[in-house]
Amino acid sequence: MNQGQLFIWYFLKRLNYLLLFLQSIVFYMNKKVNREIKKSTAKNINISLHVTENVGLMNFLIAKMPNNSRNKIKSLLGNKQVLVDGQVISQFNHGLVPGQKIEISKNRVEPEKRSREFTIVFEDNDLVVIEKQAGLLSISTEKEKRYTAYSLLSDHVKKQDINNKIFIVHRLDRETSGLMLFAKNEEVKRRLQDSWNDTVIERSYIAVVEGRFEKQEGVITSYLVEGKTFKVHSSQDPKRGKKAVTNYKVLKKSKDYSLLKVNLETGRKNQIRVHMQDLGHSVIGDKKYGANGSPIKRLGLHAQQLLFIHPITGKKMEFETKIPVAFLRLF
Repeated sequence: MNQGQLFIWYFLKRLNYLLLFLQSIVFYMNKKVNREIKKSTAKNINISLHVTENVGLMNFLIAKMPNNSRNKIKSLLGNKQVLVDGQVISQFNHGLVPGQKIEISKNRVEPEKRSREFTIVFEDNDLVVIEKQAGLLSISTEKEKRYTAYSLLSDHVKKQDINNKIFIVHRLDRETSGLMLFAKNEEVKRRLQDSWNDTVIERSYIAVVEGRFEKQEGVITSYLVEGKTFKVHSSQDPKRGKKAVTNYKVLKKSKDYSLLKVNLETGRKNQIRVHMQDLGHSVIGDKKYGANGSPIKRLGLHAQQLLFIHPITGKKMEFETKIPVAFLRLF
């Protein structure tokens, strides 16, 4: 064996020692993680794991918990014992990104007590979509500061982290129910509001209006201006207000009422309510804009569908709620 061959043999031998050493470190770390998991589980203390690469949640847990069977890990997910950045996640294929923190709890995480005033339809690190009930203000007024969708949702995010904040993106009238979108940071709020017409693909409402529509569908265009009494007025003069375009389609009708699906091309204050009054079919319960009665003791308007592009991920987000039962009972 010459000197060159001897050097190569010596180098490969050393390399083999190094690989054995690295394998022993990996083995030791896996044992340590599992030991910590077992120990923390016994003491009812969450164990924290940190994500270092893009990976699915199930695959991540299998890799980090090799002594646990696939069924055991599925059970942890199904029992809501796995939290990603403080939020319970039960989907096996939930995507993880570097920097996220995974916690495993001994006990099932009790869901937050649901508010009767709104339901969280979707939530991630950037956005919250809720379904608001009729009667709840979107934001505070001089008369009501705390009992609003904004303040209640703010309380919700602060339970996760005291430094969390919520930012309102658009509003619904107090007596209108349905879907609302909130941002969880100022950057997301700015992106949504600056590109609202491009980001929001569809906003659909369900409206119950007085009278029987003869036309099955149509488009209403006018220019809206708000008066000194905060009531919005409609005009055909472009110089008097902001352009508003409303599309409608009749879903059901009876002798006294019509059920409409309404799509907005523009999002002006009280737009649907004003345009329905223009057509001579005021929204039920809307005394401000010409309604004669209130058969369901609330405004007959519900924000049913919201379709938009996520400002951070670029994904198409679509949400749809059921038509309120009180609306359907009239037909």
